[in-house]
Amino acid sequence: MDISNLNLNFMRYRKIAGRSSIVLVMLSLISLVTLQLEWGLDFTGGTLVEVSYVDPADPEVIRIQLSEAGYEGHVVQYFGSDRDILVRVPPQKSLDTRDNAALGDRIIVSLRSVSDTEVILRRSEFVGPAVGEELTNQGGMGMLGALGMVLIYVAFRFQYKFALGAVIALFHDVLITLGVFSIVGWSFDLTVLAALLAVIGYSLNDTIVVSDRIRENFRKLRRGSAEDIVNKSLNQTLGRTLVTSFTTLLVLFALLILGGELIRGFAIGLIIGVVIGTYSSIYIAANMLMVLKISKDDLALPIKEGLGEDVPDRY
Repeated sequence: MDISNLNLNFMRYRKIAGRSSIVLVMLSLISLVTLQLEWGLDFTGGTLVEVSYVDPADPEVIRIQLSEAGYEGHVVQYFGSDRDILVRVPPQKSLDTRDNAALGDRIIVSLRSVSDTEVILRRSEFVGPAVGEELTNQGGMGMLGALGMVLIYVAFRFQYKFALGAVIALFHDVLITLGVFSIVGWSFDLTVLAALLAVIGYSLNDTIVVSDRIRENFRKLRRGSAEDIVNKSLNQTLGRTLVTSFTTLLVLFALLILGGELIRGFAIGLIIGVVIGTYSSIYIAANMLMVLKISKDDLALPIKEGLGEDVPDRY
């Protein structure tokens, strides 16, 4: 059966969807204000050390070893295999800037001194607090700039009502994704920020496809209310939306399972964003058109000069 021939009444549930989205956004905002984000070392500064053990290692044992050595706030986790360990340590208050910069060397010495097997240093990086603050500011400005450019593009490409719907949908997607990271307590680093920017692009692409079909149908169909035309447009693009989302999620789940620790946050962020973005292109962007009372007059093609009044309206 051709899915484009379905006649699902999406807009029948638009008020329920709208209220649900408002609740989710409010919960996300409350969590971001109270719990905040678990900022990664890219933003807070600190030391990242990647080591390999000859024999399988136990992260819990390494955590105890680092705590006994006097390191506070450390995170220890597997990195690819049970022999590869990733250690993240924030700047230590008891050390000055120079000593914090050399913290990776101190950590590897501490691990080697208590380990029964050989510990091989793979990587050691230090990010200063000033660099982390600069990345935070630049990342925030980058997201706001992207949303601003989307507003301008869609306003010129379609109409201001479409632009408002698209930007509100993007804010909705970003805020809920951030809210999930805040509530669950997942680390937010540069890879997750990259995922958010990718979510903006993905969600915008989906919204543009839906908006283009809505505009086309408003100009082509002579009969039917605005709700009928929006429903027909959503049904016509549903197959494309579902296939695109499904194939994207297949790749993202493969990255999540097989990609390793470094891109896990990126994969999780995009998975959440793709699911929320698919929903928002139907129930946020299209819903906003109904709230703003989109009509055929908003999308009428201009009549060329010199044509008589007997030329029928073109919608």
